[in-house]
Amino acid sequence: MMDELRDLYQEVILDHGRNPRNFGHPADATCEARGYNPLCGDQLTVYLKVDDKGVVQDAAFEGKGCAISVASASLMTELVKGKTADEAKRLFENFHHMATGDSETVPAEGMDDEMERLQVLSGVRDYPVRVKCATLAWHTMTAALEGEKEATTE
Repeated sequence: MMDELRDLYQEVILDHGRNPRNFGHPADATCEARGYNPLCGDQLTVYLKVDDKGVVQDAAFEGKGCAISVASASLMTELVKGKTADEAKRLFENFHHMATGDSETVPAEGMDDEMERLQVLSGVRDYPVRVKCATLAWHTMTAALEGEKEATTE
């Protein structure tokens, strides 16, 4: 059963890697940041449209990177839409704990569905170098929300 689940996760990662959702540069983005993973060369820019109430109305990205990096960015842009900036940051915290294997973290209330969708990337915890690939878009999204122009996984 575990092999079947692992295969399914790999299929989802490959699908998002080959056909990323929300790929592009929206003209009406209100904040953006560039991210770089010096370890493997992944580069991307995250674009967010945040309304006056602090809710992410739209999220997109452009760039190049490995399948894990692109898949993570694709999933992230789907999941942060409709979230407040604080909720998006909490989702990243939960994702980061999952990706690094910090088992003491309990998902933030109301984020069970999102964390379940992100389980496809949980295998990166077995490959520490890949954690940086999976979290690059998230670091970059957080930087954009905080008004910073650049982010790195270092």
